Amino acid sequence: MNKIVVLTPADADNGFACCGAIQHAVPPGGAAEALEQALDEAGSGVVILDERLVEEVGERLLHSCEKRWPGVLVVLPAPGVSGTGEDYAMRLIRRAVGYQVKVRT
Repeated sequence: MNKIVVLTPADADNGFACCGAIQHAVPPGGAAEALEQALDEAGSGVVILDERLVEEVGERLLHSCEKRWPGVLVVLPAPGVSGTGEDYAMRLIRRAVGYQVKVRT
């Protein structure tokens, strides 16, 4: 059975266990290494990365992991930060299209 692994900043609450996910609190500076370890864990089928760790991991590594890893890698928008939804959507569009686009509403 595939596991769901969630990577969050160290100060995040441990709420993911209630849905059966395994949460790893990532210390500052350890996001890239934690992501690589989560992808290498036997049985990891879904890895969820808190959006606050994306900048530390870097878009290049994130994109590389998505291409080479057969599981599902998801970036979860940060909780309680206004405007995050638009930033998240723009990042997804940029990743899919390959360059920055301007979206007008």
